[in-house]
Amino acid sequence: MLVIVRPTLWHVHWQASCAASCGSSLSMSMRPVVMELYMNVLFELYLFACHLIALFVHYVNIYKTVWWYPPSHPPSHTSLNFHLIDYNMLVFTIIVLARRLIAAIVKEASQSGKLSFPHSVFLVTARFAVLTLVGWSLCRSLIYLFKMYSVLSLLFLCYPFGMYIPFFRLSCDFRRAGSMSPLGSMSSKEVSSAALGRGGRDYLSVLKETWKQHTSQLYSVQPMPTHACCLSPDLIRKEVEYLKMDFNWRMKEVLVSSMLSAYYVAFVPVWFVKSTQYVDKRWSCELFILVSLSTSVILMRHLLPPRYCDLLHKAAAHLGCWQKVDPSLCSNVLQHIWTEEYMWPQGVLVKHSKNVYKAMGHYNVAVPSDVSHYRFYFFFNNPLRILNILIILEGAMIFYQLYSLMCSEKWHQMISLALILFSNYYAFYKLLRDRIVLGKAYSYSASASNQKVS
Repeated sequence: MLVIVRPTLWHVHWQASCAASCGSSLSMSMRPVVMELYMNVLFELYLFACHLIALFVHYVNIYKTVWWYPPSHPPSHTSLNFHLIDYNMLVFTIIVLARRLIAAIVKEASQSGKLSFPHSVFLVTARFAVLTLVGWSLCRSLIYLFKMYSVLSLLFLCYPFGMYIPFFRLSCDFRRAGSMSPLGSMSSKEVSSAALGRGGRDYLSVLKETWKQHTSQLYSVQPMPTHACCLSPDLIRKEVEYLKMDFNWRMKEVLVSSMLSAYYVAFVPVWFVKSTQYVDKRWSCELFILVSLSTSVILMRHLLPPRYCDLLHKAAAHLGCWQKVDPSLCSNVLQHIWTEEYMWPQGVLVKHSKNVYKAMGHYNVAVPSDVSHYRFYFFFNNPLRILNILIILEGAMIFYQLYSLMCSEKWHQMISLALILFSNYYAFYKLLRDRIVLGKAYSYSASASNQKVS
């Protein structure tokens, strides 16, 4: 996700968090708000370019030639054996990798609003041209593939799409709720039972609903969740339950999209190669790992922008957490009976389920025995934790690629690693830039809050 504000790249202004709804009982804390501009088409174009680079270097490794040999050896006038490449398979793979970009372009071309007549004609023409070209290319490639390959090969080709429904069916039922109001009265178990109760639904209708919810979240049709800053412990817990489900859905999207892209980049070209062609399977597995990790980092930065991480941080700050303590060490300290109606201050001891817990957050409404509440607070209490994890992961990947590049002796692998490194450099730069700016923003926020309290 790109963040663009005039005249500089980032603009951070400050506001009192939850001042209007939290009342005077909660201390006023200064929180940064980052102005963001959603530019999905540019992001999808960048992601598609990264996948094209990975696909290109894999084809170089598969169909490379020895073009520098003298004529006495098997000659080749090109650096690749182009006559061995199945172009219909290549077109199908490119369309699968470009599915997000195509949907983003169609969404932008379908935008509603007051537009001039020439602008409207241009958008309709662009949408028609894109859909016609993609549909014709896809049908032509599929017809050829059905004629040329066996059923086993076609099953291998379409296998990832068969895993789509089990992964996203629960998310489909959850996403149809749309907002917190209908979801607030349902727990995660109730949502799961409601999803499983509709097991007899027709497969095509499930596929249609799942794909609709999938594309809605992918291309930001639905707004990002908002933070309901309130004093009711029950509402805070329901909000956290909703945010947990939303975060898990985004992680599912990252996992499925990254594995799907890596599958079609690294494994599909190897499966459909001719038996007379040598394939380095170790490099294919290594490329699968690199593409899946790189795509995961890029998608996580897009689906978990700074505004969303700050939203989770605010919810975690209101939720709080409890730490189990030894009852023998605090027998002389006042211990309260935990009730769900109260917001407990920091440091208080409570009894719950025959155990003693100590309040760790500034405000604590979490259920002491609920492990999911503890995990939510642990991950999101620090608003920069997700960004730090992504930076460490991307930095480790770059370090490994540099090490492999220095140890590599084959020209095609050196070219491959160098090209993939450039795409990772850009992603690492964006992550590092976000970390530096947001780190200064939150440090200034903390110092300003401390000065106000003192």
